[in-house]
Amino acid sequence: MNRRHARIKAVQALYQIEMTGADINDALSFVLEEDEASDPFLETLITGTLDHLAEIDPLIENSMDHWALSRLSKVDHAVMRMALYEMIKLDDVPVSVSINEAIELARGFSGDPESGKFVNGVLSHAAESF
Repeated sequence: MNRRHARIKAVQALYQIEMTGADINDALSFVLEEDEASDPFLETLITGTLDHLAEIDPLIENSMDHWALSRLSKVDHAVMRMALYEMIKLDDVPVSVSINEAIELARGFSGDPESGKFVNGVLSHAAESF
């Protein structure tokens, strides 16, 4: 599984966990194809993101002008959470790569054509703080 595919699956799992309260193993089973094995990078993205929500969500909220987390689409929220985890905790992934991947994920998953721009703005603003 390449990293882009792992990111796609991680966002799907994080969304599933947020929407249904599923545990990590159930969410992974739901998003992986029948013949598809999990991946260490995928598992790191999911567990790391969930373990650091108390640090990540304030970064998102402080990086949005006049928006509350409750107004975010759940998909955009999952994308930004995962990207910020990568940006602040995974030294082997350049910040610019995390942001670009998040923009592509937001464009692919969101029904809002402006989602990619919004995610870019929030993550770029957050990146200035670290």
